[in-house]
Amino acid sequence: MAGRFAPRPTRTTVRGGETVVPRQAAAPGKVRVWVPDGPLELGLVLGPLRRGPGDPTFRTMPDGSVWRASRTPAGPGTLRVTARGGAVRGEAWGPGAEWLLDQLPRLLGADDDPSAFVPRHRLLAFTAHRRPGLRLTRTGLVMESLIPSILEQKVTTLEAYHAWRLLVRKYGEPAPGPAPGRMYVMPTARTWAMIPSWEWHLAGVDDKRASTILRAVRVAARLEEAAGMEPAAAQERLEVVSGIGPWTSAETVQRSHGAPDAVTVGDLHLPGIVGFALGGDRYADDSVMLRLLEPYAGQRHRAARLVLLSGRVPGRRAPRMAPRGIERL
Repeated sequence: MAGRFAPRPTRTTVRGGETVVPRQAAAPGKVRVWVPDGPLELGLVLGPLRRGPGDPTFRTMPDGSVWRASRTPAGPGTLRVTARGGAVRGEAWGPGAEWLLDQLPRLLGADDDPSAFVPRHRLLAFTAHRRPGLRLTRTGLVMESLIPSILEQKVTTLEAYHAWRLLVRKYGEPAPGPAPGRMYVMPTARTWAMIPSWEWHLAGVDDKRASTILRAVRVAARLEEAAGMEPAAAQERLEVVSGIGPWTSAETVQRSHGAPDAVTVGDLHLPGIVGFALGGDRYADDSVMLRLLEPYAGQRHRAARLVLLSGRVPGRRAPRMAPRGIERL
C-alpha cells in the first residue's frame, strides 16, 4: 500500500505528533439567506449529523453558528449556518458550495411537516410544545450518513466516534474555506476502498464492519441514487448490501431523507427508553416499542425523537459498557 496516498501539503508528522500548518486566508464564500415558515432551532435540526464531540466534519461555535464539511456531488464543500432574527444565513466555500446552498432549506427541514404529528400521549404533547423548533433534517447525501452508521453497529458510541474521527482525519481532506481548525471532508469512495486492513484495526474497527463499508463504497454511486427515492425504497436498496440491515438503513435515511417514519429497530437502548416513557416498561423490546408507536404511523421517528428530547429515560441498570479496544490486540 506504500505510495498509494500522496502526502498532504497541509500537515506533517513530527516525532509521532501532528503539526497543523495554518490555513491561508480564504476568499469570501457564497451566501444564501432563507426565512423558514416557523420556529427553527439549529441545534435540534442539525444535531443528529454530529458524530460525537470530536467529529471532524461538524463543529458548533460559541456564537451559535454550525459548520459542516461535506462531500457533495459537485465536490467537497464547507457550510456555515447562522440563525438571526427569524432568518437563516448560509455561507459556503469550495467546489460544493453552490450545491450546499441549494440544499440549505431541505437541510433545515423545509420538506418536513411538523403539523402532521398529532400527539396522543401527554409527554409527547408537552415536549412538542416545549421544543417547537424541531425539524427533521434532509441532507440529500447517503454515504456520509451510511458509513458512520456502519461504524456504530454493535459497538459503543465512544468506539464508533473514535473510529470515525481517526479515519476521516487521516484519509479525508481539509475542509475548504476558513473552517475552524482540524475540520475535514470525509474520504472519497475510492479512498475508503483503499484503506489498508491494519488501519481499520488501528482505528478499532473489526473486520465485519470494515468489510461492510468496503462493499458499500464499491457501489457508492448506486447507493447515492437512493437519495432521490422514497425512504422505504431507499432502505430496500441499502439493505441489498450484505451487512446493512434495518437498523443501519433507518439510521441513514433519517438523516439523508428526513424520513419521519423511519423508526430504528434493533437498537440496544431505544426500545427500553420508548417503552419506559410511553408505557412504563423499561424492559420493552422492539415489538413493544412498535406497538406503542403504532398510533404515530407515518411519524414514528419524530415520536421517538420527542421521547428522547423529553428527558424521561429509565435509570441505568449497569455500568456503561467499556470499549473493547481491539486495536491493542
